[in-house]
Amino acid sequence: MGRAKRRRRRNAAVSRQLAELHRITDALVEMQASEHSRRVAALPAGTPLAECEFRTYSQFGEDGILQHLTAHVPFAERSFVEFGVEDFLEANCRLLLRLAPWRGLVLDGRPDLAEVMGADPLMFSRNLTARSAFITAENINALLEEEGFVGDIGILSIDVDGNDYWIWRAVKVVQPRIVVVEYNSIFGPDATVSVPYKPDFYRGDAHYSLLYSSASLGALAHLAQSRGYSLVGSNAAGNNAFFVRNDVLGDLRPLTSAEAWVESSFRESLDREGRRTWTSGTDRLKIIQDEVLIDVRTDETIRVSDLLK
Repeated sequence: MGRAKRRRRRNAAVSRQLAELHRITDALVEMQASEHSRRVAALPAGTPLAECEFRTYSQFGEDGILQHLTAHVPFAERSFVEFGVEDFLEANCRLLLRLAPWRGLVLDGRPDLAEVMGADPLMFSRNLTARSAFITAENINALLEEEGFVGDIGILSIDVDGNDYWIWRAVKVVQPRIVVVEYNSIFGPDATVSVPYKPDFYRGDAHYSLLYSSASLGALAHLAQSRGYSLVGSNAAGNNAFFVRNDVLGDLRPLTSAEAWVESSFRESLDREGRRTWTSGTDRLKIIQDEVLIDVRTDETIRVSDLLK
């Protein structure tokens, strides 16, 4: 037998072993996630969301929080829309899709999304649609309608690192029962502010530090109230807020933004050369103190420095 043929056989054997290892690991992960899911689903409505957290595919503890909330919120249809997913390997709704036959739509601005997602086993085993699109307040409703997501859906998860408030405000064609939205914890628990709307907002261009983005929890809570939703909590990392539509709120406990706010613990700020600065607390506000914010309650323009007074 030739050397090249032996090498091909060895490579094929290694590939089979890796595939089997991946299958076993995947099964163990799903088994553990199922066990955690049953545990948090059994917790009473009103349990602080921090006590419900666990992480399988989400960035922080959102997997556990959604397993808890979906156990207490009734659904007409198990469907979700999530955007800002990158390759959907780390996402808020991936575990839902793994554990139950949800129908899902994922949107992201990366142009190769369809190609990347095409290799994902969930595209074959679940009713999952992936579409490449840079989401704006102007196009979000058309995108949802074109993909057949309208009316009463289960979950809407928004993470676009900038226009989160404005995009949720623009959404009209779906009425999700649960909404997950990223907020900027450094703006504090009481302010009702957001970065101004800019269709092509990219936080890396907006400010070198990456700290100038999104909206305060108070701004999102104000919008939620006007849309018929209640704030039910935040993740322990202090970057994702959870809202439930009032007609399906049941025994879940509404919170004020001050009650739900969590100071973010992660320190992702950069200096002008792109190096980590490890800045925390209100010192993060000082870095972006000259930037403009919109008070969504009054439509006034203020400076970030006003939050430090």
